Amino acid sequence: MEARAQARFIRVTPRKARRVVDLIRGLPADEAQAVLRFAPQAASEPVGKVLASAIANAEHNNKLDRETLVVSTAFVDEGPTLKRFRPRAMGRAARINKRTSHITVIVSPREDAGGGKQGKPKRRTR
Repeated sequence: MEARAQARFIRVTPRKARRVVDLIRGLPADEAQAVLRFAPQAASEPVGKVLASAIANAEHNNKLDRETLVVSTAFVDEGPTLKRFRPRAMGRAARINKRTSHITVIVSPREDAGGGKQGKPKRRTR
């Protein structure tokens, strides 16, 4: 059982948002929130909101426990680009691309090894 949250058309460039998303992928949900809270990047705020929404969806819709949640999947897709012009010297104009992002975070319960690992027993050191 997994819970997902998505924020679309966020005015952060996808390249910068991916740097932040790469920090939290695979972490426990509470630890991921702590990482985002202290990350200096501006994209950490919208990513943190999406993560909080995914956690709330898991608790409310799927009745999952917050302590067992892990960020199983997190990715950033590119949204539409707003094209603007900036005046330059000698009557020219330069194009400015204001990029947008679609941020998706999926949390799922941690897959603990309930029965233990199969295979060789752990060797003791002497």
